[in-house]
Amino acid sequence: MRPQSYQHLFKPGFVHRDLYVDPALFDREMRDLFGGTWVYVGHESEIPNRNDFVSRTIGRRPVVLTRTGDESFAVFINRCTHRGALVCRAARGNAPRFTCGYHAWTFANDGRCIGIPLRHGYAADYKLAEANLATPARVDSYRGFVFASMTAEVPPLTEHLGGARTFLDQWIDRGDANRVIVAGDMPFNVHANWKTVYDNAGDGYHPPFSHESMLRVFGRRYGDVDMQYFDANFDESEMFVRDLGGGHTMIDQRPSMHKESAWARQHVQPGREVLEAELIAQHGRERALALLEASTGSGMNLNIFPNLLVIGNQIQMIEPVAVDRTVIHWFGTTLDGAPDEINAVRMRMQEDFPSFGEVDDAANWESCQHGLATVPELEWVDIRRHMDSGAGRINDDGHWREPISSDRHMRAYFARWQQIMEAASRRALAA
Repeated sequence: MRPQSYQHLFKPGFVHRDLYVDPALFDREMRDLFGGTWVYVGHESEIPNRNDFVSRTIGRRPVVLTRTGDESFAVFINRCTHRGALVCRAARGNAPRFTCGYHAWTFANDGRCIGIPLRHGYAADYKLAEANLATPARVDSYRGFVFASMTAEVPPLTEHLGGARTFLDQWIDRGDANRVIVAGDMPFNVHANWKTVYDNAGDGYHPPFSHESMLRVFGRRYGDVDMQYFDANFDESEMFVRDLGGGHTMIDQRPSMHKESAWARQHVQPGREVLEAELIAQHGRERALALLEASTGSGMNLNIFPNLLVIGNQIQMIEPVAVDRTVIHWFGTTLDGAPDEINAVRMRMQEDFPSFGEVDDAANWESCQHGLATVPELEWVDIRRHMDSGAGRINDDGHWREPISSDRHMRAYFARWQQIMEAASRRALAA
């Protein structure tokens, strides 16, 4: 028997519509893709206190990320080993143990089984450890970002992050390198395949068109502010997209956004002038402006395959639900130890795009899903932009770069998609 090949879904510059609309293929993705690589499950700052927990997924597998009694963290599969019911039905909370609502089997928050009612109904040599909750094969954290893998056959997490690690470090270490605190979750329920979302994450072609009304309002009210640099010839700007290897990519807006002053480019927000004046009074003008400069959006759209997006000062996590349904979680961030005024500025800025821009994106994702699902005669999706334009080159940091409107992001992550899916098929045959 031969391993599953997915080559029929790809041809140079095109991907097949089945990648977005085939329920059976989606099921295999959830099993083999999300089960065959490191998947982001949460940030350590979301569980700051002993016994804190948050519920997440790996593909569609329910998992719980907990701060255990010894204050380390753990991830367990949220499925009772008795009959398969969820042992935790809350999105977040604080609990030293979890009791299944069906037959009251009880588990410590590190997954150990610690109680079974009427235990005499089992053999005398039955051990509670036999009923411990399952755990992912690998769990690791990189600077607060927690990842899990259902298979042990993955490289170390730092190796998985590869070229993305440098830019994640840069994002974490901006300004005074205060510890990042994840603050809240704004979920978007979108009737579209998860890859329409991931496609968009590295798409620098769409902003002036998809977000035209938002940019027009901001430009008319505030002048040459953030994102106005997406003008008629933005491909000739200094912005570009990086291929970081491993399916990871980054849109780098910093050459335009931070060229002079990212703070000065921010459009007016409630309390802006007052907060700036207070910071200047407390810290002096030079220090205050340096703090404000580092508080603005990072100018990075960092995409860590398959489900972690770092956008501006925010973290975005993709949760596939069905072939045509995805939940996108937006997490705001604050900085531990930063002045209250800086965290207030960050939060005002982070309220901006999810409210005004993400609605544009969601409408387009759902529109793409509708078109792909209802016209079977048109089989192929075009990802050729800048594939043959000759505009790509090796950047000074050694990564391949192309103009910001390139489809390089899609070509890069789909290549990794194929590698992981076919590797999972080979493992299954060898088992």
